[in-house]
Amino acid sequence: MLISVIIPVYNSEKFLNRCVDSVLKQSYKELDIILIDDGSSDKSGEMCDQYAQMDKRVRVIHQKNRGVSAARNSGLDVAIGDYCTFVDSDDVLEKKFVENLLKLLHKYQAEVAVCQNSVFTKTRGVVHLHSQDCIKEKCYDFSDAIKSMLYQKEFDVAAWGKLYRLDTLKGVTFPEGLIHEDIPTTYKALLKCNKVAYTSEELYRYQIRENSIENEKFTPKKMDCIATSQMMLD
Repeated sequence: MLISVIIPVYNSEKFLNRCVDSVLKQSYKELDIILIDDGSSDKSGEMCDQYAQMDKRVRVIHQKNRGVSAARNSGLDVAIGDYCTFVDSDDVLEKKFVENLLKLLHKYQAEVAVCQNSVFTKTRGVVHLHSQDCIKEKCYDFSDAIKSMLYQKEFDVAAWGKLYRLDTLKGVTFPEGLIHEDIPTTYKALLKCNKVAYTSEELYRYQIRENSIENEKFTPKKMDCIATSQMMLD
């Protein structure tokens, strides 16, 4: 089974090595790694090209800056894996992210597998949000999976932290020019599922940055969540 890993990259030179190295070092090796340089003005684009020269599993797309949605869409356009996952360029995959989610998919004959995530910050390091002493698993039908996502019980709308059968993403595009782009998107993949498998294992490490969109003070741009929520309601 080939797994496509889509990584949008924009001015990520401080974090990119850590992110891409965590993908290259996955215990599961059959990977199609797609780096989308979204018009970076730092050294990120050059770093992407260096990775492509180092490892034949890496492909690079250079495009004008159009935002994370456009970058993900570009990755989906060229993805050739049986399954697909998204990684933000400042985050990290635990070594068995792909292997364990693929096993989960096969175990429950599901189309999408979801894991929990830890977080890390510059000052506090890695913070575990769930007990890893007793890993819990569940298998949802699509209706219960969407309810769990919307009420943010076991997981949320984030595109990352999930392994999708590629056909669940066919015809799915992220809305360009809006933040909160996951809200009107992820549920479309779940609607195509009979089963969604879940594990409480923290296989994705999400970085919390002081200057990130989530942590900045209110701006009118944050009102995009109303537009994206309306897209989902429609």
